[in-house]
Amino acid sequence: MLFRSVWQSLARELPRPRALLMVSAHWETRLPMLTGQAKPETIHDFYGFPRPLYQVQYPAPGAPQVAERALGLLKAAGFTAAIDGCRGLDHGAWSPLVHMYPAADVPTLQLSVQTELGPRHHLQLGAALAPLAAEGVLVFGSGHMTHNLRDRSDGAPLPYAVEFQGWANDRIAAGDTESLADYRSITRSGARAHPTDEHFLPLFVALGAAGPGYRATRLWDGIEMGALAMDAYRFDRA
Repeated sequence: MLFRSVWQSLARELPRPRALLMVSAHWETRLPMLTGQAKPETIHDFYGFPRPLYQVQYPAPGAPQVAERALGLLKAAGFTAAIDGCRGLDHGAWSPLVHMYPAADVPTLQLSVQTELGPRHHLQLGAALAPLAAEGVLVFGSGHMTHNLRDRSDGAPLPYAVEFQGWANDRIAAGDTESLADYRSITRSGARAHPTDEHFLPLFVALGAAGPGYRATRLWDGIEMGALAMDAYRFDRA
């Protein structure tokens, strides 16, 4: 699978992180939450997939100290946030990591998304967490460029998905996070590409953490099942 090779190549190219902060579309809360579990379980939060996926275990250690540091940064930026000491790693977190760090030996924690608070809130979350990058923590947003499950098919990529994918790539390349944040109102295809925001929001945390003047490298631009754009980007700080 070519997409697997993207994650494997990225892990080889990046400096080995001290810890991973995963922002997954599959953990939604009203307020920002961080996982503080020292030994997070592998959560199989999906249904109807091949049996081998339910047998995957990713026993990476947690990162309680990084969670405390991240919590401090969020509170200093004015966010009300907390640590969940029980939650494990959902498939939005472990599905790329099983290919990037198959030994499961990089301490990993998650940050939740707040779907009702929108893209700008998540840009601000990322900006608050930006100091972690200088401390060896890799901030990783795990979502989709387009995510309309009702439109899945075995056919060619749907025109609206291709249109939105191209528009978003142009805005990312231009550093135009303001337009990206207004995607639902200023594009023809945004509302169909994302009936709800949660799968687009991890991107904004990553962009916020990268900061103004970031350098974007597009690693992958495939569309699966007609409507699921699987774009992957690397953002380097200026």
